[in-house]
Order: sequence, then C-alpha cells, then structure tokens
Amino acid sequence: MKIVFLDVKTIGEDIDLSGYESLGEVVKYDFSTPEQARERSRDADVLILNKVEINAGSIGEADHLKLICVTATGTNNLDKEYLAERGIAWRNVAGYSTESVAQHTFAMLFYLMEKLSYYDSYVKSGRYVNDVMFTHFAKVFHELNGMTWGIIGLGTIGRRVADIAGMFGCRVIYYSTTGQNDQPGYTRAGLEELLAESDVVSVHAPLSEATRGLMNAAAFARMKETAIFLNLGRGPIVVEQDLADALRTGKIAAAGLDVLSAEPMRADNPLRELKDCDRLLITPHIAWASVEARRRLMEIILGQIREFFEI
Repeated sequence: MKIVFLDVKTIGEDIDLSGYESLGEVVKYDFSTPEQARERSRDADVLILNKVEINAGSIGEADHLKLICVTATGTNNLDKEYLAERGIAWRNVAGYSTESVAQHTFAMLFYLMEKLSYYDSYVKSGRYVNDVMFTHFAKVFHELNGMTWGIIGLGTIGRRVADIAGMFGCRVIYYSTTGQNDQPGYTRAGLEELLAESDVVSVHAPLSEATRGLMNAAAFARMKETAIFLNLGRGPIVVEQDLADALRTGKIAAAGLDVLSAEPMRADNPLRELKDCDRLLITPHIAWASVEARRRLMEIILGQIREFFEI
C-alpha cells in the first residue's frame, strides 16, 4: 500500500506519524497544488489531505486510488460525485477538536471581556509601578454570571460551549441554522430574538447557503451595543466589512474571530484597519489545533485506513 500526504504541514510538524509506516510506503509533501497532486497521486492507494481540491483534474491519473482521508470535518474540497463515479471512498473526521475549540472560545471571550490587552500593557509599560493605588479601574468589566449567551449552530462544539457557559451561570439560547435542530435541554430562539437578547453571541456553525453572510449589517444592528461577538465557525458566515463598520461605530462592543473569509488573511481585509486590541481579537485559525486535538485527529485517520483495508 502507498499512502501519500499531500499537505502534511497543515497538521503541524510536531505530530508523530510513524504509525502510518506500519501500513506500507508513506510519502509526505508539505503542500500540493492541484497540478502537483495529479502527479503525486498517480500511484497512491490512499491520499491524506486537508485543503487540496480533489476532482478529475487533481486525481484523474490516480488509477490505484481507493481511499481519501480528509484531516478535517469539512469536505467542500471534495468532488463527491466524481469520487462516486470512480468508486473511491472518502472519510472525514468529526469531534476531534471539540474540547480545543470550546477552550479557545472562552479564551477569546475573557481576553476581550476583561480587557486583558489593556491591563497587560498597563503593567508592562511601567505605569503600575508609579500608580498610587493597588487597583487600576480604567477599564470596566463585568461578570459572565447572569448574562445571556446566544449560540448560532448547536452541534457538538456548540453544545459543549453551551454547557460550559451554563456552568459560569449564563442563560443559554441557540439558533438552528437549518431550522430543524431541536435539542432537548436547550432553549431554541429565532435569530432576531437571539441577537437582541444576547450579551455574548458565538458562531459554531458550518458554512452553507443558509449561513453564508448571516452576520451582516442588519444582524449587528440588532445586537446590544455592549455585546461581544465570536466566530469560531467559518469565515464567510460574517460579512467582514459590516463587522468592521459595527465595531468602528460602536454597534457592538467587541469581536473575536478565529476564522476569516480568506485564509491566510488578505491584505485588503477591512478588519486590518482596526488596531484596538480591546475591541477586536483575531487568531489565525488555531482553535482546533491543540496538540491533543491534532494527535486525536491523526489517530482517528490511522484507524479509518486500518478499518477500510481490514488490516
């Protein structure tokens, strides 16, 4: 068996992949364009990839290909009709990053809510050394207890965030992006109601026709001016120009984003103009990427290959 990693650097360089070598020949490429993938997949039995587009153009000459494993949950990069025509199986992985993403959600929230950037800068600048009081009250913050947390997309990650928010004393409500997701034990709300009532709004939904551009100028206008918005779903769910305008004009208090409409970030992204760290925090799509989550991901894929080939 020949296993080819088409973009192995997308899972980091600190993950032990030696287990794959027990299955056969393993070839690793840091990154691959569709043109390179066409050549590199030619004699592969298994392809492991994250972002590479898989279609007739990229795997048209892969006559031995039997299985494609995606190191992610999303599979928008797969031409599934073409794979079905060819009889090529595919697998993705869900649930591996739930704890990591939930943790990052709260890390972003508390960074913004408690004005940690300001207070860290205040101390490190030396101003605390010369102050007359032991407490510095310049930036007001509030307790999370008693607030309303609105979740857009109550899947596995959304439920985990909801449960943790409940432990902090939040009232939690959620909006189903499909209109069909009734979750026993959780309070469902319409989108307008959720936006109007929530002190924190977090997105944990996949990208679909129903969610693309969901958070636009009208949505931000419905939110409280004191609200914090978090997107840990998919970048195109947010109209970034509208978010930049909402932050600039004070329609919402702050925003934390781990995903953007284009990744890596483009030079013309309107959010680049906002430099206030108390109001905007952007991380480079790292919420999923704890060491434990990445290890779990690759262990699951190794198991999928073994199961498929009955090894």
